[in-house]
Amino acid sequence: MGSMGEPPVASNHQENQSQPLGRPWSTGLFDCHENQTNAVMTAFFPCVTFGQIAEVLDGGEMACHLGSFIYLLMMPALCSQWIMGSKYRTKLRKKYGLVEAPYTDVISHVFCSCCSLCQEFRELKIRGLDPALGWNGILAQQQARQYQGETQDVPPPAQAMSM
Repeated sequence: MGSMGEPPVASNHQENQSQPLGRPWSTGLFDCHENQTNAVMTAFFPCVTFGQIAEVLDGGEMACHLGSFIYLLMMPALCSQWIMGSKYRTKLRKKYGLVEAPYTDVISHVFCSCCSLCQEFRELKIRGLDPALGWNGILAQQQARQYQGETQDVPPPAQAMSM
């Protein structure tokens, strides 16, 4: 038993449970310089970056051009593109168990939409799902890797000496 001034052990356990669980993002929210091509593309055409991310996260069910079009339509409507952006950011975080940091998904997309899209793009690319390739490009890349792995593991055919 501790003295009266010490907090009980149970409250320390509760404090630890209230902290966000999950892994950190591979790159920071403001690390756009790490992929300059994507940063420039997102600055001028955020709808394209969103479409690429949505296509990958939806496993090809939403085509890039459809996602881009939806995002583009929402931009003039009271700048409501943050709704779709934060929805897909949440989807990405849950898929990979990432923390909701440094801000909530909604706040990130309301105030830093381009930085958020760039961070999401980089996260997928680092995880081997390059949004710039599109879903079909990612599948083709995975099949090529699988094929290369199979051909490298095959031993040479049996050889015999002939006389």
